[in-house]
Amino acid sequence: MNKNYYAILMAGGVGSRFWPVSTTEFPKQFHDMLGAGDTLIQKTFSRLSKLIPVENILILTNERYNDIVLEQLPMVKQEQVLLEPAMRNTAPCILYASLKIQKQNPDAVMVVAPSDHWIEDETTFAENLQQCFDFCTEENALMTLGIQPTYPNTGFGYIEFDKTDSNPVKKVSQFREKPDYATAKSFLEAGNFLWNGGIFIWSAKSITEAFEKFQPQMNDLFLKGVESYNTAAEKSFIEENYALAENVSIDYAVMENAKNVYVLPATFDWNDLGTWGQLHEKLDKDDNENGVINAKVVLENASGNIIRSDANKLIVVDGLHDYIIVDKEGVLLIYPKSKEQDIKRITALANKL
Repeated sequence: MNKNYYAILMAGGVGSRFWPVSTTEFPKQFHDMLGAGDTLIQKTFSRLSKLIPVENILILTNERYNDIVLEQLPMVKQEQVLLEPAMRNTAPCILYASLKIQKQNPDAVMVVAPSDHWIEDETTFAENLQQCFDFCTEENALMTLGIQPTYPNTGFGYIEFDKTDSNPVKKVSQFREKPDYATAKSFLEAGNFLWNGGIFIWSAKSITEAFEKFQPQMNDLFLKGVESYNTAAEKSFIEENYALAENVSIDYAVMENAKNVYVLPATFDWNDLGTWGQLHEKLDKDDNENGVINAKVVLENASGNIIRSDANKLIVVDGLHDYIIVDKEGVLLIYPKSKEQDIKRITALANKL
């Protein structure tokens, strides 16, 4: 296994669209969302460890989730868990982790990956990732794995690449914001647009140079602590300085400004499991398209539903179509799938009660 390969696993999100299962105290990456036997972070860690030494996988998360991470990933040491004292989006934590890795190994190449995505074909994922590592070892490149769009999704950003580029790795023309439906449809028809799945690959040298160029203020802030990284003094430096960083995503901070950006169109199946509806797509379903997790069910005149409960509860449904039915401790959610984007708003209301 290549000792220059590293991973930064992003595990700080709250996953509020999966309420009432995903909560601020225990977000979706720490749940077995599909009833598959492993939580999402366990699946992601296992997938990455096929290519990357276990000790080279860092987990970026909020300090409130430290104990959950160590419990679910017992092979990880405390020093591999980087704790964000404040929520500052993806750019500051990626810069912090990259400088820490670079200090440890100047020849490092790394993948930055969300911890809550679902990828079934792990062999193809490893092949795609190897291709990216090979490219970034040779080139000064900021790379992303682009997802082949299967329908005009308005919930993802898109990556436009050069149509004339016949190489497997494509030069990125530009990143596009989440489009409206008509624009998303035109992207699909054009054939040179990919979903931005938030998986990035680069060498430590390339990403730190990019931050130096495009985010000099943030770069200076985290460079002040470089002497302390990988020592006992690191924790107090981060606690004192992290919250001073600008709240900005890696896309805005670096990727949209850089000229050395490339994309590999992924050949594995992918689902970001962003909503109950997307989870429903990945479940085994009965003849009436009902997907069930954990529950025992009696279903009559019911179709297209997703039903989840804790520990084998019997749920009887009659006359419901395309609904989300989730029973979790003190909460029962019965909600139309067509309105699932409102669950975030409903969660906020429920939390006030």
